[in-house]
Parts: sequence; structure tokens; C-alpha cells
Amino acid sequence: MRLTALSHGAGCACKIPPGALHPLLQELPRTDDPALLVGHESADDAAVYRVSDDLAIVSTVDFFTPIVDDPYDFGRVAAANALSDVYAMGARPVTALNLVAYSLEELGEDPLREILRGGADVAESAGVAVVGGHSIDDREPKYGMAVTGVVDPARLMRNSTARVGDSLYLTKPVGGGVASTAAKRGLAGDTLVERTVAVMTTLNRDASEAALAADTSAATDVTGFGLLGHLHELTLASGVAAEIDAEAVPSIEGVLDLLLADEPPIAGGTRRNRDWVEPCVDWDGGVPEHLRWLLCDAMTSGGLLVAARAGSGAPGVEIGRVVSGEPGRISVG
Repeated sequence: MRLTALSHGAGCACKIPPGALHPLLQELPRTDDPALLVGHESADDAAVYRVSDDLAIVSTVDFFTPIVDDPYDFGRVAAANALSDVYAMGARPVTALNLVAYSLEELGEDPLREILRGGADVAESAGVAVVGGHSIDDREPKYGMAVTGVVDPARLMRNSTARVGDSLYLTKPVGGGVASTAAKRGLAGDTLVERTVAVMTTLNRDASEAALAADTSAATDVTGFGLLGHLHELTLASGVAAEIDAEAVPSIEGVLDLLLADEPPIAGGTRRNRDWVEPCVDWDGGVPEHLRWLLCDAMTSGGLLVAARAGSGAPGVEIGRVVSGEPGRISVG
């Protein structure tokens, strides 16, 4: 059985397109509770609610369709992805609830057992207690977690506080959407799948701790809306613009070769990302088409995108800078 054959999308590429989602979120009522430090207004990675001067609760949820065929790896990737939202806020995850959509009748117990074992192993490595969950019968499998974390409000990282003059750093290579789409179409070898799983199952814990120790002004993680999509959200929320060096953006080894093919394996989510973000992007004429797709790649369990002073010890590879300009505008050279 190939899990990816049962899904209409793969991983975070199955998200509702941002161009459709954001207008819906803008219609939601806004709370005036002063204890709510971060809500949905800035499209940040998690909600943050202050319970005392030195303690806030961080809440997030993430689940998706299979991105790999191995059930155990699917569980690991989904868990790491859900925990990432807490790390992106500079917080420490403490508990998690499993979210399961699965057909026991059609798929049997063993794959689900492996999915849950993969999630449990990642949670254990993160020091997170899996304390329960919820399941429904569904012919298209889905798995993820609702995660609760804690943070000192004084150490909170947001996507809405980027500082003009800061450099931008990326802590993981992108291209997971390309690799997973290629695997689903039978175009990716075992080595590329292994590399991609290794990237997606790496926790953002160490990157988060390094960002907190650096002179960081803002952070987010790079997932289904792609590098440019999440950068657009960060710059729009912060009232700034950004410049990106396309050649500096790291990619999973082997992905660029796929993008240079006559018919590159581009996920539907990536195409929707590009349609949404491109009106806010100024491409230099020298940026090749394959790098334009890479920067819009619908990544799953990607790295942190960190805005910090150059030379302050921020984690990752420097890929650009925060500049003054029209909020949300991105120049790519």
C-alpha cells in the first residue's frame, strides 16, 4: 500500500490556498482580551495567551494528508511539523493531542499503529507528553497534532516585529514539496526520499534556541505557503519589505535537478502559492524559472525564517534582508 496514492495532496501542499484563506480569517471577530498576545490577525504560527507576568500558553494545531508512503515516517513528519509552530514562537512544547482521520475497515490497524508510533517517538524526543486525541473514520488518511507550549512573554518571537536592517536567515533547505510530488509520481529515488524525510523530521528546537540567543526581531516557520508566502506574511504583519538572494536559498540535494526537467514535479499547492504571492514580488530578470518555483515550494516541516542582526549568531543561512518599503513587498534577485 502506498499512502500517498490515497491522498489528493501531499503534506502541507493540501492546505487551503492562502488567497482564499486570508479573506475568510479577516471576517472572524477579534477579541479585545488584553491577555491574548497573539491571535489570528497577523497569520502567526500559533496563538499566545498570557496567564501571568512570566508565563504564557502557546496553542497550535496542524494535520495533513500523507506526504510519504511509509506510515512510521508519515507520523514522524506530521509530529515534527506540528511542534514546529511552537518552536517558531520561541516557546517550549509540553503536551500534544493526536488528530487522526483513518479508515480501519479499508486500511487495517497496522499502518495506523505505525503512524501513531512515529508521532509518539518524535514527541518523546522533544520531551512532549502525548495526552490523548481524537479520531474519525475517513477514507483519505490524515494525521497531526494539537500542541500546547509555554513561553515567557518577554522571550516570545512573533512574525509581526521584523526590524529594518536585519538579515534574513533560513535554517533548513526547501524543496520538500518538489521531492514529495516526484515520489508520488514515481520520479524520486530512495536516496532523495531519505534526504527529504531527514529534513522534515528534524526538530526546529535547536534553531529556536539559537534564534532566542541571537538578536532576533521576528521569526516564522516555512511550510505550506512556501518561503515567499511566509515571508510575505511576516513583512506584511511587520510593516516592512524584504530582499531575497535566490541563489543563496538552500535546497534539498537533488531537487534542483527535478525542477530543471522538461516537466518538473510541481505540487498544486506550490502553483497556488505562486499565483497568490507573485503580485507582491518583484523578480529580477536574471532569476531563472526553476528558482522561482523553488521559492514558492509548498514545504512540509520546513525550517525557521529568522530576522536578526547580522553577526549576532542567528541560526541558518543568510538569504536576504529586511528593508523599508511597501509592507509585504519582496524583491528577488
